[in-house]
Amino acid sequence: MTVNPTDIITNTIVESNRPLPVGRAGGGSASVAALVSGGVDSAVSVHLLKEQGIDPHLFYIKIGPDEKTEWNCTSEEDVEICQWLARKYGLKFDVIDLHKDYWEKVVGYTMDKARQGLTPNPDVMCNKLIKFGCFEEVAGKEFDFTATGHYATTTTMDGKVWLSTSPDPVKDQTDFLCQISSLQVNKLMFPIGNLWKHQVREIAEQAHLLNAERKDSQGICFLGNIDFRDYIKAHLGENPGDVREIETGHKIGEHKGLWFYTIGQRKGLGFGGGPWFVVKKNLKRNILFVSHGYDPEKVYKDHLTMNDFHFITENPFEDEAFKQDVQMTAGNPSMRVTFKIRHTPEYLGGVLSLKEDGRWFLQADRKIHGVAPGQFCVVYDKDHHLCFGSGEIN
Repeated sequence: MTVNPTDIITNTIVESNRPLPVGRAGGGSASVAALVSGGVDSAVSVHLLKEQGIDPHLFYIKIGPDEKTEWNCTSEEDVEICQWLARKYGLKFDVIDLHKDYWEKVVGYTMDKARQGLTPNPDVMCNKLIKFGCFEEVAGKEFDFTATGHYATTTTMDGKVWLSTSPDPVKDQTDFLCQISSLQVNKLMFPIGNLWKHQVREIAEQAHLLNAERKDSQGICFLGNIDFRDYIKAHLGENPGDVREIETGHKIGEHKGLWFYTIGQRKGLGFGGGPWFVVKKNLKRNILFVSHGYDPEKVYKDHLTMNDFHFITENPFEDEAFKQDVQMTAGNPSMRVTFKIRHTPEYLGGVLSLKEDGRWFLQADRKIHGVAPGQFCVVYDKDHHLCFGSGEIN
């Protein structure tokens, strides 16, 4: 199949119900800042913007894996590719140093959550606090829009802009954007949002982009090739304690620190006589509880709770567009939704309700594997098109 880049970007705007961008005064061309990483997705985003006649100003955000190390060979290669991209299209390019901000905000959050025995998601906080937070304060505020290579779209309903999903379920990244604000989503552009990954690769090849075949980055954005377990150890050290079988209480081994494990984890435990699954952490007694078997019942839950919930655009329970979807369940307002608790192509079904004590309760249609406190539960409409927002699992 031959892909016409012009057709694709037009479809993106139409399907997202978002018009061609105009300047702040309502006329003329909008000014666009494009975040580039050296990867193929952000490069194709730039190419598609140029196809629309938009000349974005390219920005590379500089961060590093620890407080003092700001640069490595991978990031140097990233910048060289971004510089090449700017030269190819005759665009301005700047490197924005947000290393200190990243260290204080995102790494600080990650270590704090891990120290509490919770499962952090630094990529979610990076998008909220750094890419669309600190960058906006430093440079983005001078532009009408910020474009990125995320696999996501926006949908306008009754004048409100909602974050919405990509047609590619494997690459969809709305779950990593689940904590952004209404102001942020109103300013974002996702040029490749309505494309599948193979289409992006095809466009890159047609445009003779230097990174057309470059592998996608894996894992947490700031770590590169560093193992997350080693990273946690370097900052939090070790804190040995007992590992006990939850059914019997028998000690089966010793762990090196509760922060190295997450609920539902099976691989990399290193305990004999397995398989074992992590099912519970006792922080006060520093005990890791595990259950034996390939699919133990205790790894599953059919519900979860969140003390607070972050709605990106609007609380759908209070929005007129979703009035018909709100029901009363046991005296509490409820709504059928779809959701995710980890980055996966699959959307789960359930009913979200607000309890009298202010907690949000999600009853799943079927039992869920590995519900870990600290993870974000990302909630969508019943058709998994609009992303409502997310809450941290208790």
